Amino acid sequence: MSKQQVALITGAASGIGLAAAEALAASGRQVVIADINGDAGEAAAQRLNGIFIQADLSTGSGCRVLADTVLAKHSCCDILVNNAGIQHVAPIEDFPEEKWEFIISLMLTAPFLLTKYLWPAMRKQKWGRIININSAHGLRASEFKVAYISAKHGLAGLTKTAALEGGPQGITVNSICPAYVRTPLIDDQIDAQTKTHNIPREEVISSIMLKKAAVKKLIEPSEVGDLVAYLCSDSAACITGSMLTIDCGWTAA
Repeated sequence: MSKQQVALITGAASGIGLAAAEALAASGRQVVIADINGDAGEAAAQRLNGIFIQADLSTGSGCRVLADTVLAKHSCCDILVNNAGIQHVAPIEDFPEEKWEFIISLMLTAPFLLTKYLWPAMRKQKWGRIININSAHGLRASEFKVAYISAKHGLAGLTKTAALEGGPQGITVNSICPAYVRTPLIDDQIDAQTKTHNIPREEVISSIMLKKAAVKKLIEPSEVGDLVAYLCSDSAACITGSMLTIDCGWTAA
């Protein structure tokens, strides 16, 4: 790299976002960690010699301020990793409308807005990498996760459309679609399933979460982080518009 590249990772205080920040920092990038969690975000940024920006990405103004702050500090943003997200489980008839609006705003509208706001800087330098952390649920549906799955399916469309527009500009756009990753979000889901089914955590993992998987293991965040770093490398210059699965064979059937 002729200059140190700047990588913005959302939801990077923990889980997949943190793993992506670690992998990008290890490959020589200046990481900008964005998260609503101030304490954890600051700690992660200090450890990785990066920068922390506290941001509420469920609002358009929060997305605008984040993009403007990054561009003001660095004049460019070479890499954008859209990772921030949450989960809420309920039947459609009981699904709170405010939860739907929040999840769609955070997990679909925010990636669109950040892509839109940072696109001109990437286009100007004829180089950019946008990686949307999707899910196996961006390729398959499950009951009781209507907002999460709708957002992830929408993110697949955003990825493909942006890839077509970005190709002539030197910008690649891809989605990574993991199955169950060992993160705080999944820990919360395991706890909820344990209470719902009155079974031990180990049985929730083996009988529910890994039931459809060919490889019976939870994915480590670092595995996703390593793929993020690869997609930002010169070796991945011709990969764009792809939905790359790390799902232990979950979507193969």
